[in-house]
Amino acid sequence: MGRAYQNRKESMAKTADAKTKVYSKFAREIYVTAKTGGVDPDGNLALRGLIERAKKAQVPAHVIEKALDKAKGGGDENFSVARYEGFGPGSCMVIVDCLTDNPNRTFGDVRLCFTKTKSRIGTPGSVSHLFDHYTILAFNSDDEEAALEALMMADVDVTDIENENGLITVFAPHTEYFKARQALSDAFKDIDFVVDEIQFLAQTTTTLSGDDVIVFEKLLDMLNDLEDVQNIFHNAEIQQ
Repeated sequence: MGRAYQNRKESMAKTADAKTKVYSKFAREIYVTAKTGGVDPDGNLALRGLIERAKKAQVPAHVIEKALDKAKGGGDENFSVARYEGFGPGSCMVIVDCLTDNPNRTFGDVRLCFTKTKSRIGTPGSVSHLFDHYTILAFNSDDEEAALEALMMADVDVTDIENENGLITVFAPHTEYFKARQALSDAFKDIDFVVDEIQFLAQTTTTLSGDDVIVFEKLLDMLNDLEDVQNIFHNAEIQQ
């Protein structure tokens, strides 16, 4: 589990660095989360976690506040979740998660990214069944037993738990995010999550080399430049 997660984190590092519109992506997600679940972080656990992640990504406070104020005012923008799946260079698998107010436009934009990089967009489910959808929570602690006990007491269906060099990482089904996060927050006061995410982790990896690497990076850059794209998951592993 850990190695697969680390591989994906390493392969995604360049993608994260390439996000030139990270502020607007966070702002949009905060707005949608606050509008649907309430603007009070204490009563909206998803919003609280999202704001914490935004701060760690160095999103300015005024960007976060503006998104919350917009949600308080009942903004008239209606965003919906859209997920696209496809195959990139070397037949690697790619999942693209979006928040869009115009699904037809977004689909066209995403499809164009695939087409221009000689990749192909697939049908819903063509790729995602080969990924596991996980809650991933990591924090600094050596007390793995206390973490596991807290999760079990909260009836969290833990998939795996690791303790490496004082960093505990918990893997659970994506549906267990709220219970798992709350259980750990209650058990470890002032907990500071190093990783606080719901992610798709590939069951297998596809090694890319040569020209495939160049084309794959172009695909990621093009997708990240799209305002509607929030997250990209893939199973590509770049050959060093």
